[in-house]
Amino acid sequence: MLVVGAGSIGRRHLSNLRKLGVPRLAACDPHPERLEYAALEFQAECFPAIEAGLENFRPDAVLVCTPPVCHVQQAIQALRAGAHVFIEKPLSGGLGGLDELRSEAAQRRAIVQVGYNLRFHPPIEKLKQLVDEVVVGKILWAQIESGSYLPDWRPWQDYRKSYTARRELGGGILLDGSHEIDYATWLFGAPREVVCMAGKVSGLDVNVEDCASILMRFPDGTRADVHIDFVQRTYSRKCTLVGPEGKLHWDFKANAIEIVRTNGALETLKFDCEVNEMYLAELSNFLESVETGVPPRFGLEDAILTLRIALAARRSAEEKMWVTLA
Repeated sequence: MLVVGAGSIGRRHLSNLRKLGVPRLAACDPHPERLEYAALEFQAECFPAIEAGLENFRPDAVLVCTPPVCHVQQAIQALRAGAHVFIEKPLSGGLGGLDELRSEAAQRRAIVQVGYNLRFHPPIEKLKQLVDEVVVGKILWAQIESGSYLPDWRPWQDYRKSYTARRELGGGILLDGSHEIDYATWLFGAPREVVCMAGKVSGLDVNVEDCASILMRFPDGTRADVHIDFVQRTYSRKCTLVGPEGKLHWDFKANAIEIVRTNGALETLKFDCEVNEMYLAELSNFLESVETGVPPRFGLEDAILTLRIALAARRSAEEKMWVTLA
């Protein structure tokens, strides 16, 4: 298994691949200190560039964990080298190259999965079940929020040098914070149209939007209000889903879902799950797909939809208009 990009998420995946029993690991990164860490901590073979890793290590699977603007081209390189591919979110910084990526994956019958790990988080999986079972009736509207503080994301790194802070690398909260957009589509499907207010509201030294509020309108009438930012000094991640017979409330920090009935009855579902478990679960799903040839639970088309919505939201904010998704 070759991990391309040995930064924060690359290291997490290297560690988890070891936990899952993958015997041979390699890492690519242009930064020598990152390679040194990968070699010492994970006994990974190390290469300064993806080309050297593909040629010399000859992996059967590649994890692409580089800045988003590199994802599609590096994924295509891996596919052409005969590897299956796991791509970290967001899929890309734009829509260019996606048709070629689709074509290469289909032609080679390769597994392609994108790292939207919240779909493997037990409370979100339970929310999906509750929505599908219409426990509080058809969801009429949803309020989804995620907020945190960018300098706290990777405290060992100058946040100004991270791809999240730099538009030219595919950064911005709409792309790097697109987990919430993604699980909204899992719960409700593809929205018909979106409108967004987004921009830089903080004093952080970034050239991207750091705060965004997106309204999504779905074909069946459901509405969703998704707020994401990297300016909150205290971490917040939660959602409320409202139906005619009550509401569902999930809070990440509480690790719980509340089911509130219209008569005031309250049922609390508690979860005993650690953060890293969802990362392990998504990699387990990928490895199983590589071994069996069965498509992953969530694949390339799911990630393309999420990317299209994020980019439509950015366009909406810039042009101050509703954007219809074809």
